[in-house]
Amino acid sequence: MQNETNKRVAYFYHPQIGRYHYGKEHPMKPKRIAMAHNLIVNYGLYRNLDVYMNRQASLKEMEKFHEPEYLQYLSQFTSVRSQIVNEYQHYNQQPNITHFTSHIYNEFDLLDYNMPHTHEPIETNNNYPQPNSFRVGDSTDNPSFPGLYDFCQLSAGGSIDAAHVLISQDAEIAINYSGGLHHAKKREASGFCYVNDIVIAILELLRVHQRVLYVDIDVHHGDGVEEAFLLTNRVMTCSFHQYGDDFFPGSGDIDSYGEGLGRYHALNIPLKIGMNDETFTEIFQKIITQVMDIYRPEAVVLQCGADSLCHDRLGGYNLSTKGHGACVEFMIKYNVPILVLGGGGYTIQNVARCWAYETGLCLNKKIDAPIPTSEIYYEYYAPDYKLHFPIKQNVENKNKKEELQRIVEKIYGYLKSIEPAPGICFHDLPQSFYPELNVEEEINPDQRYEQTLNQFEGAHYEEGNEILVDPSNGFSVHRRE
Repeated sequence: MQNETNKRVAYFYHPQIGRYHYGKEHPMKPKRIAMAHNLIVNYGLYRNLDVYMNRQASLKEMEKFHEPEYLQYLSQFTSVRSQIVNEYQHYNQQPNITHFTSHIYNEFDLLDYNMPHTHEPIETNNNYPQPNSFRVGDSTDNPSFPGLYDFCQLSAGGSIDAAHVLISQDAEIAINYSGGLHHAKKREASGFCYVNDIVIAILELLRVHQRVLYVDIDVHHGDGVEEAFLLTNRVMTCSFHQYGDDFFPGSGDIDSYGEGLGRYHALNIPLKIGMNDETFTEIFQKIITQVMDIYRPEAVVLQCGADSLCHDRLGGYNLSTKGHGACVEFMIKYNVPILVLGGGGYTIQNVARCWAYETGLCLNKKIDAPIPTSEIYYEYYAPDYKLHFPIKQNVENKNKKEELQRIVEKIYGYLKSIEPAPGICFHDLPQSFYPELNVEEEINPDQRYEQTLNQFEGAHYEEGNEILVDPSNGFSVHRRE
């Protein structure tokens, strides 16, 4: 295990993602993703990233996990004015080619692009099941709002394409902070999550990887992902979460560890309030070291929910951005393809700080400078305007060393019971989300079909940073310098 420099990092973002709104009083604020993005731009991190625009996942892609009737119900909640994306196909009279102009060094131009609308025709049905059967709009947790379906499509599309760049070896790390919605179930919403982009992305990775490890450091249990893969040994889920006192979602006890072939492949590390940096990183590293040594995954998906930070509106931990980031840094050192996703996080200025810092870690950079004064959300970081915020003082860590040691020993026992690095044959190769990618052939990233913008209209672009337009509707807007 070593930390190699100059890893190729792909970063997925859509400028409209922060404009969706769950409701004034709802703790989930997509605006935090835009705030994180602006810090990434203003700290200059984007210069070392391959930046891609999220596309909208197709109905067919989302049906890989979700029930069609559930997606059909969600599809009625689209943007009334279709302001999230606009049709640009008339520029080239080709259905899969999109034109847009930019000047990549004008940082905030990245916030103003319009992208193509990719809704697929969905058969209309006036006999929708009642909302409470899908848990959409039946509670304050999972409200229905204009653009809900578009939001889900962009979140899932980013995670799918992020998995794709790992498969095609165009990147060693892929980031999508609009993903990580780990509570969504096959046919129902849960915990602010409607479409489980994580499950869909893992299914994509399983097309070519025999074993995928899912690691979740959100303060809440990653129940939707665990449930999806409860019966398989091709995915190991490992969730570090706050547990007890009726904390949502109430699952994730250490004695819940998978079933059938998946027995001992669902690892749960239930923790208590007051968790600090030292204790969290210690138990994380102990368990992940054994997981990596025994399970030996070929790809890792890391959910970086930032509600495990100190001062979060919903969580009860006392972690700093550096303590949270230490988990990301530790995973990167294994040099396994890694998909980094967002998740929870309800004190939005701290979420932005955390994800910007962790983007730096993916680039082997530890940023520590004050918030740039050019940052358009600058006043959100008052009063100190620093990237790293102080943790709470005099907070009792309810996690006792003896209890944590028992958890570690129990997890070690589970790991000893599984087949090390199971050899699993592909009997039925899952259908690709990308028909142009034949996984039975050797993947050569140099042969990926791309066209530069100047081939369409000769538009201006910075030399060495041309805007690439991919017919698959995944858009690369910047190549690292």
